[in-house]
Amino acid sequence: MELTINDQRAYAYTGGKPFNNALPTAVFIHGAQNDHSVWILQTRYFAHHGFSVLAAGHGRSRGDALTSVEAMADWLNQVLDTANVTQAVLIGHSMGSLIALQAAARCPERVKGLAMVGTAYPMRVSPALLETSREREPVAIDMVNIWSHSSIAQKPSAPGPGFYVHGGSRRLMQRISEINPAQVFYTDFAACNDYSNGEQAAASLGCPTLFLLGRKDIMTPAKAATALSSVMKQSKTVTLEACGHALMAEQPDQVLDQLFSFARSALK
Repeated sequence: MELTINDQRAYAYTGGKPFNNALPTAVFIHGAQNDHSVWILQTRYFAHHGFSVLAAGHGRSRGDALTSVEAMADWLNQVLDTANVTQAVLIGHSMGSLIALQAAARCPERVKGLAMVGTAYPMRVSPALLETSREREPVAIDMVNIWSHSSIAQKPSAPGPGFYVHGGSRRLMQRISEINPAQVFYTDFAACNDYSNGEQAAASLGCPTLFLLGRKDIMTPAKAATALSSVMKQSKTVTLEACGHALMAEQPDQVLDQLFSFARSALK
């Protein structure tokens, strides 16, 4: 679905079904240097089981890369306003989890539930990685791709047989670079590193919140979510075993089960 935000085209994937704002909406927000396709399994299932879906961000949307989590959250809320969304569950991964948190804090009357996947706060990025993402982006893509997965290669028993997890992730990041020449990767990382409103936003929320984390995540270790979960009024933490930062690719079925169950319960 295409919308116009600030005189620029904004694209939101709808899970393979026409968007219907009469239904509760599940909003999916991707992480740095990604697009809506990282949520492909989850979005299609939600869209065919009682939800309308919006997955927006990089990729087909136009306009300059936004430089702060707050600006990204405002953009997301403009998308939801334009789509006339009145009830939503926000689901964000990594950088997207901070965007979802800030967006929920700014429009709490709309948000019935918040799911933060592979999150951390503060979401510090090492100076070396920041510099590499600015000066040698292809190298930074390789670094993050390696660190985002729990093993060098997926085992034959992986949930998605025949799906090249590492190669797919790497190619997606390369594509985002190709179609966005303004150093989106560095801009995204810098925004995560600079975000400082997390505890204030978390403490202001009354909606149910799910923290969905990977036991082997070295990008955003599970313990790094404690600063937020400890100040939430209603929070639940689920940690998936044998899973790194790329939870949706490494454990797609478990991620879907947890998110769908949470979203349904949040709307009751």
